[in-house]
Amino acid sequence: MKFIADTHTHTLVCGHAYSTLEENIRAAKRAGLKFLCYTEHAPKLLGAPEEIFFKNMKVLPDIIDDIAVLKGCEVNILNMNGEIDMPDKTLEKLDWVIASMHTPCLEPSTIEKHTEAWLTIAKNPHIDVIGHCGNEQYRFDYEKGIKAFKENGKIVELNNASFLNRIGSKENCCEIAKLCKKYEVPVVVSSDAHFSGLIGKFPFVEKMLEEISFPEHLVLNADFERFKQVVCAKTNGKYSDFNI
Repeated sequence: MKFIADTHTHTLVCGHAYSTLEENIRAAKRAGLKFLCYTEHAPKLLGAPEEIFFKNMKVLPDIIDDIAVLKGCEVNILNMNGEIDMPDKTLEKLDWVIASMHTPCLEPSTIEKHTEAWLTIAKNPHIDVIGHCGNEQYRFDYEKGIKAFKENGKIVELNNASFLNRIGSKENCCEIAKLCKKYEVPVVVSSDAHFSGLIGKFPFVEKMLEEISFPEHLVLNADFERFKQVVCAKTNGKYSDFNI
């Protein structure tokens, strides 16, 4: 597959990444991408920017050096009730919102509790993407969760960094991807890059998708027009004039 977007990236603003936004944009251009989702960590993660950072994203141009930059956020799930660390009034002004579970913000619990949290997140209209959910520490009922994501129009992220950094993710992501294939749930492939040299690089996920013969039409960021259509729907057509 040829990818035209990296849907999950970070900069040094988050406190534990090592490149600037401009460096990431240049890397995206070198990789042949057309879209870059700038999804900084939300405030409850140690070192992350405050809410005002996300409110002020409006100062960023929509297109920078021929790359469409989606202004987004990776919110933290704070408890098993699905509470997150960013208010609706801020999220509704962003282009791309990922919800994820991180150990500094959420103590791992049981499969039942993790499932309960994801089912609540699935109903949140301000969440676009289910972030790196293959972590064994937060294992949930994949069948029940994927069905809920389908029902509520959520996108499931297949996170390349997880294969190296999150326990059990290789096997679990394969299981999740197979269920997305079974239930026709759209996915995005991301780097979760914390350094510009990783932008647009998804070798582990690509290999897995090939091994399970995952249908290309369900990979949103493997086609320009398909991804653009999703982005325009989420941003009230903000990027409708953006073309290759």
